[in-house]
Amino acid sequence: MHFKLLSDSEMKALDALKEYHGGAAEITRTIMEMRKFENRKKILADKGFGEMIDEAENLVKGFAKVPEFEKKNNITYNPKFGKGTAQVSGWQGAKVTHHAMKRIVDSAKSDTPCFVPSEFISVVALTDNYIYNGDLMATLTMSENIMKASKFCSTNLIGIPQPEKRFQKLEKVTGCKFARNDLGNGNSGISLKNQGTFFGNFGGIEVANDNHLVYLDGVTRAALANGADFFLNPSWSSIIAACYYGRDIPNLHFKISMLLATQNLMQFRMLLNIIKEYLRDDMTSPVYEINVGNGATAETFIKCAQELKDSGIRGISLAAHIYINPDLGMAGFNWTDNMFKVLESGIDMTYKYESDGTARELDTMEAYFLPEEEREAKAEKIGDVIFYKSLQAAKDGIQMMKKGIEPIFGGISY
Repeated sequence: MHFKLLSDSEMKALDALKEYHGGAAEITRTIMEMRKFENRKKILADKGFGEMIDEAENLVKGFAKVPEFEKKNNITYNPKFGKGTAQVSGWQGAKVTHHAMKRIVDSAKSDTPCFVPSEFISVVALTDNYIYNGDLMATLTMSENIMKASKFCSTNLIGIPQPEKRFQKLEKVTGCKFARNDLGNGNSGISLKNQGTFFGNFGGIEVANDNHLVYLDGVTRAALANGADFFLNPSWSSIIAACYYGRDIPNLHFKISMLLATQNLMQFRMLLNIIKEYLRDDMTSPVYEINVGNGATAETFIKCAQELKDSGIRGISLAAHIYINPDLGMAGFNWTDNMFKVLESGIDMTYKYESDGTARELDTMEAYFLPEEEREAKAEKIGDVIFYKSLQAAKDGIQMMKKGIEPIFGGISY
């Protein structure tokens, strides 16, 4: 007996939500247009971010370059080894990103230059203010268009307050009901029952009932308004929904969080079965990346990579945390040795930094959930944290180079 992951009524609701936002073709086209540098730059000038963007364009002119380092140090790569793609988490808005860029350029002439990571992750709540006031777009513009990150992952937390009228409209569009609390001032919030912060519910794990529709509504609005195309996805139900919803939107992608706890091959196979249920004709999926759980060994990671390859599914990368925030897991967590085992076995991986391993101030999960005003006030300190994470990613990348393993950094580093 085979049980369908989505019922006819659930698919109907997802289809209705997509049509409400213009349909697959229009969503695809709008994302493409909103990712163009000239379009973003014009919008940001009107929203008051023009000077910041101009300065960011000048800052990157002084960034360190990987080819220069390779030439100076006679680096060569062993084609039998895997490649490591650098990923850093915590790019918490425009001011944070801009300050981190200042720190990165200052390191360029040092003995340990900071190269730009290839992939960025942000855990800023997708509030209306962040989506529509230019902050998210400015962050994306500096990251994607100027530093040339290959991916920028945003996070839609299920508990974000929304205008009550939006909930009413979503109920009318989808035919579903959303249990919520009155937060005052015309806003409501999904009623959360389990662990976590008011905004985050520990990253959005509790996506109960039909709340995956609220999750995907926020994702779609951020995509349409900013050209954001990559989103963190920590819940089984929202992964299923996203795989179905995004199958005909080729430029909408999702990263499966380590909070999903794919710690072993059984859980990994469950995930592959979900992905295969809604594969596109070209064998790709809206899922772009899977973060293997922190409890997994190098051997488990390698087996996951082998089974992913054998599945025939295309275009999905596997990531692992190298260091994590001190309030996210065990103290002293360090996956570096495992990372080298994976890469030296010939397996590609994305090597990710939630921390630089020093437990410095604001290198915490709590910093991800600061109120907007407090985040703005602490932008320089948070930007310093991002710099040190990126620097550690660069240091480990340099160690890879010395071993003949090719690291992949952001485009501006080349």
